[in-house]
Amino acid sequence: MAFHFLSRIDVPGYPPTRMVRVYVPTRAPADDRSLLLLFDGQNVFDDGPSSDGGWHAHEAVEKLARNVEPPVIVGIDHGHDRRIDELLPFKFGPHVAGADGFLDWTRSWLVPLLQRDFAVTRDARKIVIGGSSLGGIAAFYAQLTMPEQFGGCIAMSPSFWVARGRIFRWVERRGVPTDKRFYVDAGRREVQMMLDNAQRMDELLRRKGADRRLFVDDPKGNHSEEAWGKRLLRALRFQFGTSRTPAF
Repeated sequence: MAFHFLSRIDVPGYPPTRMVRVYVPTRAPADDRSLLLLFDGQNVFDDGPSSDGGWHAHEAVEKLARNVEPPVIVGIDHGHDRRIDELLPFKFGPHVAGADGFLDWTRSWLVPLLQRDFAVTRDARKIVIGGSSLGGIAAFYAQLTMPEQFGGCIAMSPSFWVARGRIFRWVERRGVPTDKRFYVDAGRREVQMMLDNAQRMDELLRRKGADRRLFVDDPKGNHSEEAWGKRLLRALRFQFGTSRTPAF
């Protein structure tokens, strides 16, 4: 297993500089490696960088590797007090809808760097984007706006309620790529609106013809890094396959 830390990364228009954390699993193939990009990188791995604990995603992917070719996991650090602006797809109160620019940087700068330096695949089917809360809605939005880049998304407790639920009206008006994989979840110990909106979006995806989807209603889940970390392995199995035969 190997961690790599890319420090002082400048995202033009999105200060401050930040770290990108890369984990290459022990059993990762030599080339054409699958990729999972996760927002809020401070929370993705160990507890230290996070004020709320970490997901320990490196442990989850090593468990996955017992049966599935594991992806490289990349945690993209957020911009601290600018986090809301860079992850919002729609204007919300005083906050700027900055997700489009941030996602464009991810697509046009970060992914090519990972392909060059970490033998990451160029096959979009094997690239997944994910996050929780605001990171969850950003990942979901990315899947719909950049289907040529991502084969699946992981949206954990996504903040579909922001901007008065505009995401639902937006999805209603546009087509949904039916060949992509959508993982959406929420916990019963979160505010009821979070669970209701996640279920509503799963139903909307169904009506739009997205058959490759998984909705998880976690009876013990609350809105926390610990809860999302516990659900990560299930999400990985859905996105990357439950055997050596991949999901894509």
